[in-house]
Amino acid sequence: MTAAPRRRFSVRLGISNTTDDALHEGVPDHLLRPLQQWVYKMAVGAEGYIGEIMCLRLRISVPEKTNAAWHLSQQKDMNLLDAVDEILAFFAEMDARDQSEAMALGFLLDFAGSAYRVADDNGGLEIRVSPGVRDAIRQAVNDSASITSAGSAADHLTASWQAAYGLHPDPIRAYSEAIKAVECAAHSVIQPNHARATLGTMLGEIGNARSKFRTAISTPTGGDPIAPVESMMRALWDGQTSRHGKQTATVPETLEAARAGVHLAATLVQWFASGTVIRTP
Repeated sequence: MTAAPRRRFSVRLGISNTTDDALHEGVPDHLLRPLQQWVYKMAVGAEGYIGEIMCLRLRISVPEKTNAAWHLSQQKDMNLLDAVDEILAFFAEMDARDQSEAMALGFLLDFAGSAYRVADDNGGLEIRVSPGVRDAIRQAVNDSASITSAGSAADHLTASWQAAYGLHPDPIRAYSEAIKAVECAAHSVIQPNHARATLGTMLGEIGNARSKFRTAISTPTGGDPIAPVESMMRALWDGQTSRHGKQTATVPETLEAARAGVHLAATLVQWFASGTVIRTP
């Protein structure tokens, strides 16, 4: 859920100016205490043992004679967000997700105008993006998960999204997982008999046998039906700057490139999983 900002009563009366509706990064003052209280409530579980585990996982030293759950809850800024993220991840790993507490946290973040939200699987925090964009990724994941021939495309696309939009983004992994997602989804269509097919070899296959591929998108007479797909696959493949080592310094993918790669991959995965791209006999 995303709470639509509501103008204050005084603003509606014209007595005061409109407040800033921009999303807040970090932990703004108005969110600090509610977030600390949520962390304490979760960390005090199992007689405080959860707090001890979280401090160990986050490498937080607890002063002598200090309650670990309380100490964890007193973190601020990114350290506090790390605590929230780690608690969610821990309960997800233990398959003990507390839906009500995750929902309560989601409300706190939404109504506070936080730049972060609880991930759909309640397994951590992620950067807030437009619901429509997120829904498109979710649809591609669901479509590919329902088709055996798409292999692990759904898992790779999910991992790519998490690496691109998690609390601590990992652009290199996000881009790599995006490519793997497309390779899984496209394998049965482009090179089903090539056990070691990659996006690169699939592009070679398209180049050598392009007349055998069709898409659901109408193409003018004399046009090339596979060209749009080939172009997107090429952009994703050529855009991975960290794939191989060489004499010159390796250039890691930027976060912007990685996020663009995730969305490009989602489109390709959905096209292959839905049968938009087919190979003719």
